Amino acid sequence: MAAKIKKAYFCKECGYESPKWLGRCPACGEWNTFAEHVAAKEPSTAAMRLPGMPRAEAQRVKEIRERDIERIDTGIGELNRVLGGGLVPGSLILLGGEPGIGKSTLSLQMALCDNRLRTLYVSGEESAEQIKMRATRLGIANEECIVYPETQLENIIAQIDESRPQVVVIDSIQTMYTETVESSAGSVTQIRECAAALLRCAKTSGVAIFVIGHITKDGVIAGPKILEHIVDVVLQFEGDANNTYRILRGIKNRFGATYEIGVFDMREEGLRQVDNPSEILLSHYDEPLSGISVGAAVDGIRPYLIEVQALVSGAAYGTPQRSATGFDSKRLNMLLAVLEKRVGMKMFTKDVFLNFAGGFKVSDTGMDLAVVAAVISSYYDRPLQEGVCCTGEIGLSGEVRPSPRCEQRISEAARLGFRRIVVSGFMQKSLKRQKGIEVVFVNSIEQLPKALF
Repeated sequence: MAAKIKKAYFCKECGYESPKWLGRCPACGEWNTFAEHVAAKEPSTAAMRLPGMPRAEAQRVKEIRERDIERIDTGIGELNRVLGGGLVPGSLILLGGEPGIGKSTLSLQMALCDNRLRTLYVSGEESAEQIKMRATRLGIANEECIVYPETQLENIIAQIDESRPQVVVIDSIQTMYTETVESSAGSVTQIRECAAALLRCAKTSGVAIFVIGHITKDGVIAGPKILEHIVDVVLQFEGDANNTYRILRGIKNRFGATYEIGVFDMREEGLRQVDNPSEILLSHYDEPLSGISVGAAVDGIRPYLIEVQALVSGAAYGTPQRSATGFDSKRLNMLLAVLEKRVGMKMFTKDVFLNFAGGFKVSDTGMDLAVVAAVISSYYDRPLQEGVCCTGEIGLSGEVRPSPRCEQRISEAARLGFRRIVVSGFMQKSLKRQKGIEVVFVNSIEQLPKALF
């Protein structure tokens, strides 16, 4: 007797299941996100139990034995930093990024590092010969790396059970499929079921599984939103197509700090680690230029200095243009409105273009003061004093609020040879004085021009 096929509608954003199509998802509230999928066969007992997955046992809390978990060194220092010190055995890590950004290169470099880890590299997009060509270019140092071109989940789990690796790389989750589901690979149902099965495999076997995921044109990981909820760690690989620098950003981490970053430089021989990102994000000019400022930013626990470039010119077509690269455009509009209201600058007649060096995307609100400083410098066409940087958040009333981890930002500026840093005046009593750098306190945005020029 043939197995019955169940059809259902799934929300692409959150994975909510409905027996009929709905215009609005009752779970996440998004519109027009339901798509029809063949949900699953009526599974048999054999189909529900994948190879290498024993049945779990219920235990009382006091009966659970504690053990010290030793993290796995990936052989890549920047990757270890973002992960919180290395891979945790039995964890499921999701790496997302745009096509060609370097996801496969990073994962293959991790598999080929000279760390003597038993690594299984599962490729659903490239043949073994293609992987060998890339491996030769990157340099093969780990002879324990096994390449397995396969897309069927049951065969992959059987191979994991047979080879007993320490680390598994799945490239990519959108190409994997399981026989328990009759929809095509890459569908919402397939991605959800494959991710859940890989999670069970990781937890029962103690193998760290590194999964690569594609992203949509909106910049989010393709597939249901539940995919990010299932995994233990979510990493985002970012970068500008016209720039060689890449940023590995931690979005979710159950074993460490979130929003930690790692910086890489894409070269012909692969990704090179950048230990000091401040040096590549600061430019050196023969003479001072207007519209350029330096801000002290923090991602996670890592401080770095980055150059902010602004261009303010008269609006040629009546309606002023606003363009921001690497910065939230809505926040830029808010800062320009504060400048117009509190300082009296006529921004409604000006085009404003903002850019961050290196193609970096900065979401730190502590960069507000540096952005405003660059705009003021370009507006009056006056360069800032040499050796000056800024850090602070600006409120709607024009007050300058303290930025988090301000002391680390000041230390980074002093280490790079900056003579002065402008910070919030609300930290004047609590901030410890540091040698080698002058700290200038401003309470409101009206005091900023005097501190800059």
